[in-house]
Amino acid sequence: MKVPILRHANVLLTSFQDDLTDRDAIDLQFDLLEMIEQLEAKAVLMDVSSLEFLDSYQAKMISETAAMARILGCRVVLSGVQPKVAVTLVELGDVITGVETVLNIERGMTLLADEIKFEDIGDAGTIEEEVSDDHPEETTDDVVPALKPSADLPAAGLTATEAAN
Repeated sequence: MKVPILRHANVLLTSFQDDLTDRDAIDLQFDLLEMIEQLEAKAVLMDVSSLEFLDSYQAKMISETAAMARILGCRVVLSGVQPKVAVTLVELGDVITGVETVLNIERGMTLLADEIKFEDIGDAGTIEEEVSDDHPEETTDDVVPALKPSADLPAAGLTATEAAN
């Protein structure tokens, strides 16, 4: 089973699954390290929310993968640790060191917000560049105000329906 590794700007996201074989874990480790190098990733978010239990081999693989990613210069965040997994990790001792933990992927991405910089991921232009290149007579003031925060918008983290209630 090939484990997907997703890229969001400078962050790589992967998941350790319950049905991950030893060979799959080694392949995931190798693939992740290659992607860190090729894409010059700044952070790795490893999700373990699907793991209800953790054996010593899985803990070792997560720990080694995190250590290798740190050696390559990545910040490493572990998300979705279930209570039973947390107990196992504590019982195993300092198996996973130098890794930040968060409750879920959303909080992990929030924590890594500084690493997510779209200007670092290629030749994609900004709205300002596209407007000035295609329509020199338009200014960014004609385009950008719609993107500015407004008092009419709901409070951060709330949907429009929640804000109305």
